[in-house]
Amino acid sequence: MRLGTTAVVLGGSAAGLCAAGALSPHFDHVVVLERDELPANAEHRRGVPQSKHPHFLLNSGRRAIGELFPGFEDELIAAGGLHLMPSMDAAYLDGEGWSARKRGSMTMIYGSRLLIERVLRDHVRKLANVVVREGVSVNGLCARDGEINGVNFTSATGDEHVEADLVVDAMGRGSPVASWLVAAGWPEPQVQTLDAKVTYTSRWYELPEKPPASWWWRHLVIMPTQHKGEHPAEHEFLVNFFPIEGNRAIACMGSWGHEMPRTAETFARSARRVRTPLFAAAMDRCTPVSEVHLTRSTGNKWRRYDRWATPPRRLVFVGDSICAFNPFYAQGISSAASSALLLREHLSRAERVDAAFSAQFLAAQRKLLTVPWRLALARDRGYACAGGTEKVSEWKRRLVAAVSGPAFSFIVGAAREYPVVDEHFAKVFNLDESLGDMMTNPRVLAGLLRYRIRTALGRHRIPFGFDPLAEPPATDYSTASAASR
Repeated sequence: MRLGTTAVVLGGSAAGLCAAGALSPHFDHVVVLERDELPANAEHRRGVPQSKHPHFLLNSGRRAIGELFPGFEDELIAAGGLHLMPSMDAAYLDGEGWSARKRGSMTMIYGSRLLIERVLRDHVRKLANVVVREGVSVNGLCARDGEINGVNFTSATGDEHVEADLVVDAMGRGSPVASWLVAAGWPEPQVQTLDAKVTYTSRWYELPEKPPASWWWRHLVIMPTQHKGEHPAEHEFLVNFFPIEGNRAIACMGSWGHEMPRTAETFARSARRVRTPLFAAAMDRCTPVSEVHLTRSTGNKWRRYDRWATPPRRLVFVGDSICAFNPFYAQGISSAASSALLLREHLSRAERVDAAFSAQFLAAQRKLLTVPWRLALARDRGYACAGGTEKVSEWKRRLVAAVSGPAFSFIVGAAREYPVVDEHFAKVFNLDESLGDMMTNPRVLAGLLRYRIRTALGRHRIPFGFDPLAEPPATDYSTASAASR
């Protein structure tokens, strides 16, 4: 059912492209307004600085994008994306040492943010009623009688205006829409924040044509140490050697509250001080193809438009413009895609885009965003450097700091041995289930209890804690895991 003549999307990044796909069946014309000139290929651009860092496409995001753009996943893989099983294809260092390799319930598609957006753009360009206006600057919204009815912008030819039956804000963390709404008479929206001072730095590498025989792994993950004694700051880094298309990898180091390397020299020096020599050794065998890229804008931020008594009609928000997360948790694109799919579902049931539509969509979106929001805060609240409205008292912070790391490692350990824990932990990681639902599932609780008892008795089926100074073991322990069903 057509709900109007024109819908306008502010921003042509992943969130905006997904929104365009959601709007296309319900409006005669969809106009995407994008500040950058969009490349035809998978290339960096100014408006997406985080494209220089690793991006996971979680299962919830894969599924949402696939529903918006059928065939997306196959085309992403055909374009070079890697469909891998992390428990088999990743060397994972947590706690005292390397984890065992085994089959698991989770698969992922690895690829650069550049590739993900390029494939999305290809799909959007096939939609006959969608037009992407590039190189334009949005200047403001037009409002009348409590609803948004147009957008003002500047193009190469001068100032322009487009009438709109629905506007989608997909302008990211720095979206000015909230200030425009305040100027138009709406109250300042409440903003929840928690900034754990996360900084991450990355460098791109070309992999060797013939990797060493010991490189059974495609992805290398090094979790922060849980030791409280004296150790190098680099032992607290979250480290990835992340495979992407084109026989390349992104070497990435991130931390909560530490200064991070900015130059090739300091990047290499820090890499040699992380918890295993494998990270630096992998970089040494590869050819650098980029400079070092550093990002600091990583705080969790939720603009609570859903708490307005009378939100503006004909305006919705997707992606970081409403809720932005610490990028460590890989929730951004998937949450944006899920919001776009939710928007399509609400449009398909609506007879008009009125006040009831706005309230119902915001309420449903609040429920959707609560899951990744709570996950992001669960760990970030434990850092002394964290600040913002969601900062907790010192005793609570210390409790979170003391519990979150060991609890995560305990669940990961139980998932190694009990498929039911692995299955539900994968759902939580992929935003298909809340942590609360997982931790109240009787079968999961039984698996955790059995794992605790077996740990106390020293009766693990699957070994772990392999020497971090040695190569991670290539042995497949899947059979031992299956025996614990």
